[in-house]
Amino acid sequence: MQNSPLEVRRAFGLLFIGVAISVGSASVLSEVAFEHKDPIYYYAVIWFGSFAVTFGVIFGKFRHILHSIRGRMKNSVKWSHSVKAINGLCWAAPFAAIGAFPHLYQYLILLGIGLGNTSTYAFMKKFSGLANHEQIIVGAISLAAIPVAVLVDTSFVSNQTLAVIASRFMIALAYGAGGVYALLAKE
Repeated sequence: MQNSPLEVRRAFGLLFIGVAISVGSASVLSEVAFEHKDPIYYYAVIWFGSFAVTFGVIFGKFRHILHSIRGRMKNSVKWSHSVKAINGLCWAAPFAAIGAFPHLYQYLILLGIGLGNTSTYAFMKKFSGLANHEQIIVGAISLAAIPVAVLVDTSFVSNQTLAVIASRFMIALAYGAGGVYALLAKE
């Protein structure tokens, strides 16, 4: 059975809210671990645990959304190889660049999320006839957050931690805004 566009949008709204909660909570908890000088493996436990608990609750309570999410993602299967490659590069290239430019990682993460969501929105609209506004919201906020992150980073040079946390909260804000939009959308 095919889900309605509104059901699919709501499923992505829950997915995006889950990402926002996971990133926000893991950011706070990893800062606490940093302040307590906890072992490095705590960060992996915190980040993995934040996502596992959040999505365990969401998917446990709303099992039906997995079908909707999978259905919308299958739209990109029909795209040409070149369009898939461009979309994949928009998502992956900024993240891959972190290996070469680790000191820029908070900006590259914002860039990857911004370019990835923006390109996916554009290609979905053009080639699949779907206007996933929640995705362009996430992309636009992430891209707009890059200069804000640079400003925070250059204004608080003595506190690099503040710049990193601000970037993470901007990611949570972007996904949260997209998720709220999707949950409140009427169509």
